[in-house]
Amino acid sequence: MSYPDSYELVFRASTVEDDVVIVRRTERAGASGSPVYEDDTGIVRAEISDRGEVRMLASGGHQAPGMPVTVRSLGA
Repeated sequence: MSYPDSYELVFRASTVEDDVVIVRRTERAGASGSPVYEDDTGIVRAEISDRGEVRMLASGGHQAPGMPVTVRSLGA
């Protein structure tokens, strides 16, 4: 199965513009077997299926990650 190398996750923000985070595929897989993606800081992590379904993953204690409003593949 082929997965994109990276995605843009767009989160609703209380400011004028939404927050856009770019996540890249890691070597890890999530509970469903889909790849885990993370941003450069390692704070934003998400398991993304081949159908673009997203499951946000906590990267630290007491973190409650929100769901993105849009997920865009950035290709291979």
